Amino acid sequence: WRGQEGAPYNTLVPSDEVTINYRHGLPVVTLTLPTRSERCRFTVKPMVTTVGAFLQDVQREDKGIERAEVFATDGSKVSDATLMEVLLMNDFKLVINNTSYSVSPPVKDKLSSEHATEMEDIKSLVHRLFVALHLEDHQIRKERELLQKLDHLKEELLPFEQMKARIMDSANAKTSRLLWVGLALMSTQGGALAWLTWWVYSWDIMEPVTYFITYGSAMAFYAYFVLTKQDYIYPDAKDRQFLHYFYRKSKKQHFNVERYNKLKGDLAEAEESLRRLRQPLHLRLPIQEIHDKD
Repeated sequence: WRGQEGAPYNTLVPSDEVTINYRHGLPVVTLTLPTRSERCRFTVKPMVTTVGAFLQDVQREDKGIERAEVFATDGSKVSDATLMEVLLMNDFKLVINNTSYSVSPPVKDKLSSEHATEMEDIKSLVHRLFVALHLEDHQIRKERELLQKLDHLKEELLPFEQMKARIMDSANAKTSRLLWVGLALMSTQGGALAWLTWWVYSWDIMEPVTYFITYGSAMAFYAYFVLTKQDYIYPDAKDRQFLHYFYRKSKKQHFNVERYNKLKGDLAEAEESLRRLRQPLHLRLPIQEIHDKD
């Protein structure tokens, strides 16, 4: 058969040239080094060692090996990132220089359910020990990163906050003036109607006038609802007028409202992340357990 580059390989060597045995639960690959012509054993950690790492170990052991590759039985090349645990599940071909070895890994005895449960418990314990030993350092580094991010966001927000304060003061002043103007107009209207009723005309003449004024006010309130889809409630109307003045002033002073809102959102998110990070640090619990409690 031919390799990936089309170079012909020698006839497949019998499988006994490369043997795999399990010792103390770990696979041991035994093969003949081509240059030194001696048998060499390689103990593999299947859940950690990759195919690429195994081939590098073989090449380091025998400097005369220029090429070492692994192929599946269908001729497709096995990636160097593949774990040995996956490779040892099926037969494969080991190619060293121009020699191809047919390898048939032995079938590993299945663990009993009790033994498998015990192994899972041990793995879980090891994982918890690793987390307990390394989590605090990781959280401290993460906390430092969040604090630096907060400082950067606050520094970037400072000119926005100052400009926003000036714009809000101006919009509040204009809104207050508008409210006082409205009060003055309503007082003037009431005084004019009273003067016309008692000193110029009689109530019989002014009654239709006040009726149409009232009807006109109702039409104005209904027009406000049609345009804004909101009832004419004084606090809502005041806030609406304030926002009108605020956005108009922001446009004139080139205040980027969208950028400001984005920075405020990022700041709130960073503060929340810092709060959640400091909580497990205070309780000395893993973050995952805090998520479960939430």
